[in-house]
Amino acid sequence: MAEHEGLSLGFDPAIPNEARMYDYFMGGKDNFAADREAARLALEVAPELPIICREGRRLLARMVRHLAAAGIRQFIDIGCGLPTQGNVHEVAQAAAPGSRVAYVDNDPVVALHAQALLENDEHTVVVQADMRQPERVLGHQRLGNLIDLDEPVAILIFFTLIMIPTDEEAARIVRGFRDAAAPGSYLAIAHSVSDVKPETTAKLAALYQDGGVVPGVPRRDQIRAKADVERLFDGMSLLDPGVVYLPAWRPDEGERVIDPESVWSVGGVARKER
Repeated sequence: MAEHEGLSLGFDPAIPNEARMYDYFMGGKDNFAADREAARLALEVAPELPIICREGRRLLARMVRHLAAAGIRQFIDIGCGLPTQGNVHEVAQAAAPGSRVAYVDNDPVVALHAQALLENDEHTVVVQADMRQPERVLGHQRLGNLIDLDEPVAILIFFTLIMIPTDEEAARIVRGFRDAAAPGSYLAIAHSVSDVKPETTAKLAALYQDGGVVPGVPRRDQIRAKADVERLFDGMSLLDPGVVYLPAWRPDEGERVIDPESVWSVGGVARKER
């Protein structure tokens, strides 16, 4: 298996990949036939998936701008996925020039693609690592060369905890990042939930797991409910308006807001006080 700048290049284009499926939903071209077929099967169950992806991207931009306005100059994007429009470094550096961003993903193609795109940006770094091991992510030399964990940092975990089957494991991951961050740091989470469309989300869970759309996804009968996501912020101070459906989190003035519950995903930001 080849190596490039410490990144493993091994992958199988015949196996569907969540990041490349997301790219397909967003209208991107960085996907393979297996990803497109898997995405089409998912769209048969939930045709609103592209809208949810777009609203998730809009939420990410609003949260990053808010955190930059609050004085945050360091961002760690966990499970960043393939680069697209409105990436964290673009939003953060437009709001606060000089902001530093570390992208983390366990997918070798994602990591390599991101590194190639950002190789001339001295304020960004790409780390191939697994979020299930927060201590290894935060202890990675490439991340440590850019991010100072003794200073406040924003940790962004968007739609990756969906792939963690148990609530205990998801909470352990979040605690690992939270506990390593300095006081004054922030945690932002976005997560699809089952409250609004339990039948749809149950079918998607079965498609991904039992149907082999994305092999290796752990077994879970249903994705988390909104209350389960709220508990992930335990020990931190939630910012208003709390954990809400994506379009309802601090929409920009004059922004056209669609029905929040039509996007069955929620997000929130919390601050670590001490």
